[in-house]
Order: sequence, then structure tokens, then C-alpha cells
Amino acid sequence: MAARTLKTAGITGVGMSFPEKRLTNADLEKMVETNDAWIVERTGIRERRICEKGVPASHHGIQAARQALEHAGKTPDDVDLIIVPTVTPDMLFPPTACVIQDQLGCSNAWAFDMEAACSGFVFAMQNARAQIESGFAKCVLVIGTEVMSSIVDWTDRNTCILFGDGAGAVVLESIEEERGGIIDSRLHVDGVGVKHLHMLAGGSLNPPSHETVDKGMHSIYQEGMEVYKYAVRGMANITAEIVEQNGFSGQDVDLFVPHQANIRIIDAAQRRVGLQDSQVVKTIDRFGNTTAASIPTALRVAYEEGRLKEGSLVVLCAFGAGFTWGSVLLRWTAS
Repeated sequence: MAARTLKTAGITGVGMSFPEKRLTNADLEKMVETNDAWIVERTGIRERRICEKGVPASHHGIQAARQALEHAGKTPDDVDLIIVPTVTPDMLFPPTACVIQDQLGCSNAWAFDMEAACSGFVFAMQNARAQIESGFAKCVLVIGTEVMSSIVDWTDRNTCILFGDGAGAVVLESIEEERGGIIDSRLHVDGVGVKHLHMLAGGSLNPPSHETVDKGMHSIYQEGMEVYKYAVRGMANITAEIVEQNGFSGQDVDLFVPHQANIRIIDAAQRRVGLQDSQVVKTIDRFGNTTAASIPTALRVAYEEGRLKEGSLVVLCAFGAGFTWGSVLLRWTAS
């Protein structure tokens, strides 16, 4: 009897899409009491992209997905499943994934949204991997897409400087394990973080009302120092954990692609694993924090810059509200 060929999930295509409008730190200086030097020193952000009013998350999600499908050499009919991690869906229901499925013409795919805040993309990657390795799907689109400008309080200088809009997508396919693909995933949640980073209104706890609007409860609330402390520890530790427990060291890592939340958090994780700047993707300066879109867009940037080769050892890592955090270790398979 012939030996059974083991299958895993590998990235075969990656895409991104951003609004054309740039909001620079100089622009923000005219809106709130802040300045470019302060923002750059504390966050690493110089500008971010902002959607025009009325542009939904599905818009750029569709564009990113089309680019990823083209890169993978796939058509909409090839897709079995669409997962859309987002905190800014087009509407509370139906899922934005259904809107994207219809407009892409993926008539053979089932679809759903996933909400794990800034960790949404790595959580969705593990879910897609499980669907593929179980044999339930062969081709999965994971699309992180956000319109963070729609839930930002533009009078709050502590949060409005951080976020941007955009979308990133990957195609994951069933491949032979010897080719590479996802090696390991580590996911964590600690509900202690709920009080430190949230949006209080819009759900069943605080349905929309004049009172919730007047009190600004439909915007992001963040206790910056508390989130920063947890994020530094969480991202640094889980990055080191997934590398070391799979028998690798920092020298083996070809590319570290962290969630682009804050340059100081990224640098702390980089130091923890002993990585050089050449091993780390940093796009926060030009896009800001795009939540679930930050890792897939950073992957596309790295691909376009020629930093990803067949067989490259790649670590993805994110930390988000909840608290949620996770990492994915993989061998790059997209040509």
C-alpha cells in the first residue's frame, strides 16, 4: 500500500487594498492637540489611509481578495470557504463575508465573519487550517478588512492617531506537507482585557440610542498604558514560544510579520527572539493600525519587496482586544 500523503494549509496568494486618501500627522495637528514628533516617537506612525464616508469594509475586502486570487491563479469558483475577520463589518448582520461572497461570485463557498479584534487574522488562519486539514475545504479565502475611521473619536488624541483603513487577503490551499505551509499555531484569550479596550455601544448590552451616541459610546475606548503592558508581554512571549518550541531560533526565521499596532511593541517582540531589522516587516509608518488587516497587508508588502521566497520560515503574531493574542509559524508557499 502506498504511503498516505499528508496535507496541510499553505498560502498560495496574497493581496491588499487601501483607500487613496492619506491622513498625515501634520493633518492631525490641525484636528487635535498633538504633533508629528510625539506621534512618531510613541507609535512609529507617520500617516494612515482613510476611506471616504460611506465606503464599507466589504469594498476593499473584495479588492484585496481579487488580487490574492489572481496571485494564486484561482477563480471565484475554486473557493470553498471565506472567513472575514473584522471589527468594522458593513452591518451587524448579515455577515460581511456574505456580501463579499456574493460580489466576488464565489457561488460554491460558504462564508462567515470572525471577531477577535487585532488578533482576528491569526485566529482565522488557524480556523482555515483546521478546515483544510480535516478535508472539509481545499481552498479558503481569509480577508481581514477594516474601516477603523468609522469607530474612531476624532476628538480623542490618544486613539485617533493610531488607526487606519484597509484590507488584506490570503488564499490558503491544501498542499503536500513537504512543500511547507502552516507548521504550528498558538492562540490565547484573557478576558481581563475587556475593561481596558472596547467599544461599549452597538450590541445587546447597550443598543444604539440618543444617549449612547451623546456619550460617545460607539467609539473605541482604550487605556493605553494597560494595553501596552499586556501587548508587549503577550506578543514577545508567544513569538519566542512558537519559534523555540518548534526547534528553531531567531537565526532560522526569515521573516517576522507582527501586527502593526505600535513600533515599540514590535521592537520588544523583535528583541525577545533576537531578530535583526532585516528579518522584520514594519509597515506601521505608512498605514497605522489596520487591526485585522495589518498582517495580511504587511505580507503583501513583503512579497512585493521580494522579501518572501519559497520555503521562507515566517512568523505571524498579533495582540488585540479581549485580550486576544496568537501566532502562526509557516513555510512560505506562494511563488
